[in-house]
Amino acid sequence: MAATYNLISSQVLGSSAASVTFSSIPQTYTDLVLRMSSRDSSSTGTANAAVITFNSDALGATGYSSTDLTGSGTAVASTIGTNQGGSYWSRATVTGTYTANVFSNSEFYIPNYTATSQKQVMGTAASENNASGAFDAINAGLYTTTTAISALTIWSGSGNFVQYSSFYLYGIKSS
Repeated sequence: MAATYNLISSQVLGSSAASVTFSSIPQTYTDLVLRMSSRDSSSTGTANAAVITFNSDALGATGYSSTDLTGSGTAVASTIGTNQGGSYWSRATVTGTYTANVFSNSEFYIPNYTATSQKQVMGTAASENNASGAFDAINAGLYTTTTAISALTIWSGSGNFVQYSSFYLYGIKSS
């Protein structure tokens, strides 16, 4: 079965922003894919988290769980979180401590987003750095609300997403 990706909407930041929202997501696709290339303005830490919330949920809303596995080339770590303030994606965005002008790359897959059951979210993230300490991460999340997803917001883990961070939302139809 072939899948067709259709661009629903894209946002490339002209100035920094704490979050990016895609609203009025059409309910005509089977799955959603969010691709982002991001950097945040934080001057502490390494690659930081991004947090995704759905529909009108504010940052800090309950009903989200996630598990992630990260690797830096010298160490690995895993994290499990339940009832957290959104789907938490470890290492999804690099900080100002990384090599200037590099961005992380992440992709999040949300199957069956219109269903009236809990929603899965799967993600991968890779940070770039012209030094040691770059990270890769694999994440799995669960949105426990049974309402179809009609909007999503991506929040910077700390600081703001910087200018030129880019976000693309695709709808997938099976043919």
